[in-house]
Amino acid sequence: MTLYLEDLTPGQVFTGGPLPLTQHDIVEFGQQFDPQYFHTDPGAAGSSFFGGLAASGWHTASLSMRMAVESALNDLPNGLIGIEVRSLKWPRPARPGDILRLNLEVLESTPSRSRPGWGTVVVRWTTLNQSDEIVMTAEPVIWVARRPQ
Repeated sequence: MTLYLEDLTPGQVFTGGPLPLTQHDIVEFGQQFDPQYFHTDPGAAGSSFFGGLAASGWHTASLSMRMAVESALNDLPNGLIGIEVRSLKWPRPARPGDILRLNLEVLESTPSRSRPGWGTVVVRWTTLNQSDEIVMTAEPVIWVARRPQ
């Protein structure tokens, strides 16, 4: 089912995942994109602030994006076009063995004043692990097409 701006109302929730996270995934991402020892060296990570291997926050954000794209929220005719992220927080790290899932809650839906066929939607992303602990929150703003007349 194709979703348009008019179909997205505050309080509406979409879900994504589950998505498992392995030690190999964390180390590989860390080596390529965030080569700090607590993302790349399981042994040395034990003496870090995190007390063990931790996924980069950017890795968690990337996995969250994947889950968003695989969710029903991506049933937009234009895809998930982000224009801003109002908030991005990592209250605890994602760890090897975590199974992540994503809740996407529509906070605002606003028709554009300058582009009549479009609008913006603010969505709260909450990424949780298997213990319902929050590992990331974000509030992206996306462009959404309006229903054709």
